[in-house]
Amino acid sequence: MELLTLEFWTALLSIVVIDLVLAGDNAIVIGLAARNVRKEDQKKVIVWGTVGAVIIRVIATLLVAKLLLIPGLRLVGGIALIWIAYKLLIDEKKHDISAGNQIWAAIRTIIIADAMMGLDNVLAVAGAAHGDFLLVIFGLAISVPIMVWGSTMIIKLTERFPVVITFGSAVLAWTASKMLVEEPFIHGLFTNAFVKYAFELVVVAAVVWVGLRSKKKKAEAARRQAVGMS
Repeated sequence: MELLTLEFWTALLSIVVIDLVLAGDNAIVIGLAARNVRKEDQKKVIVWGTVGAVIIRVIATLLVAKLLLIPGLRLVGGIALIWIAYKLLIDEKKHDISAGNQIWAAIRTIIIADAMMGLDNVLAVAGAAHGDFLLVIFGLAISVPIMVWGSTMIIKLTERFPVVITFGSAVLAWTASKMLVEEPFIHGLFTNAFVKYAFELVVVAAVVWVGLRSKKKKAEAARRQAVGMS
């Protein structure tokens, strides 16, 4: 992918948005893992834990990006990413991760937890990067420092402005739709540009609409349950 093309910068923006929207989990992991370390060592834990997590994530993303070149896997990956986009809208995520008292225990916690929780991020970034190594590196280079040093801000931002989560979910759904139309098995159905873009728009709109509707129903059910218990 050429560096100075609209396609490159659109893909890069998608990767950064995906990384930042999905960074809430990672920010929580980093905070929990570093909280019981001595204050003077907390910055060291955050930096080295994140470095380790990023190295693993780059390797995993590049491996997934290569795997997505196999016929049929883009279809599976696209469907999985649609589910991830939907879950992002409706889930209230909670984490119970033990914090290590020692520096290396805390760093290990961050790396392992990030690897376990990062599948959605890896799949999304691999889909948006289209196997481009430079895009993966650029995307992580931009978003990781923001994620680490601005993690508290990201959490507060998503809590105060829920539309950020909705926007992130839409970007994930759009990435999923692009993976689906590029799947060799069904690519012939989308040779017409109008059909291709209409399909992508329908996927994004459907994920956001169904997700927000499900979230609203879930909130109403929880409210009724709370009233019944009072």
